[in-house]
Amino acid sequence: MESERRKILEMLSNGTISVDEAERLLKALSESPDSNSANTDAPEVGKPKYLRVLVEPAAGNRHGERVNIRVPLNLIRAGLKWAAFIPEHAQVKLGKAFKEKGISADLSKLSPEDLEDLILNLNDLEVEVEGEEVIKVFCE
Repeated sequence: MESERRKILEMLSNGTISVDEAERLLKALSESPDSNSANTDAPEVGKPKYLRVLVEPAAGNRHGERVNIRVPLNLIRAGLKWAAFIPEHAQVKLGKAFKEKGISADLSKLSPEDLEDLILNLNDLEVEVEGEEVIKVFCE
C-alpha cells in the first residue's frame, strides 16, 4: 500500500493529477479491502475512536461538578458482541427493567450496523439541564 501512496503523491507533484484527484485516490486506497486485510485491528482513518460524555456546570453555576468520560468505541462494539451470550430469560428481565425506566431497548435486536449508524449520526449532542448543567455527548 505504501508504494501506491507514493505513486499518487508523485503524480500529484508532477502535475499529472489534481489535488482533488489525489485526495479521492488516497481515500479509495485507504478504504480498499487489501489495505484492511494487513491489520484488521488497526483503526480506520477518520473513524471515531471514543465516545465522550462531558458534564459541565452551566454559566453562572459555581457549585456544579465537572465530569469527563471517554469510552473506547471498540469496548462498546465488543460489548455488543457479548450481548449475544446473555440468556433469553435474562434479556427478558433486562427488557422489563429498561421499560420501567422508560427506555425502549431490545439488545437482541441491536446489530453492529445499528451501532455504527448511531456513532456516525451522533454529532455534538448537547443538553442543558434546567440551567444547572450542560451535557455534551460526541464521538472523537
